[in-house]
Amino acid sequence: MSALLLLAVVIVPNGETFTCTPEAVWDGDGPVWCEEGPRIRIAGIAARELDGSCSDGHLCPAADAMVARDALVDLIGRPVGTGRHGHVLVAGPAMRCVSTGSAGGDRTGAWCISPRSGDLSCAMVRGGWAARWDRYWGKHECR
Repeated sequence: MSALLLLAVVIVPNGETFTCTPEAVWDGDGPVWCEEGPRIRIAGIAARELDGSCSDGHLCPAADAMVARDALVDLIGRPVGTGRHGHVLVAGPAMRCVSTGSAGGDRTGAWCISPRSGDLSCAMVRGGWAARWDRYWGKHECR
């Protein structure tokens, strides 16, 4: 049984550094489900919902929702199946993340660095799969 099902979902406190070994991805800005428990909303970006829509009050990038989701999967690992709720199951190396606190519901906002691709927020914007959301970007810098 997946550790994801065994651990309670936790909101990592703002500013705390933590490890996320990705297990599943929903869409282009998350959540990314971590083996360690958190569900990450990728910080500073906006991607379309899987049905192609954009939530009220959110940026609405041009990129196709499925293309954005698949790009995020590729940035953090490789697809290994589909979860019972439609998540793409992922196998990838542990990422280093810094929490921005609650991202609503059971999600932790976070800036994450993947050994495969570097800064996920920067990579998603650079690839055109997500829009940089200045309201949440703050002083974050892409390197």
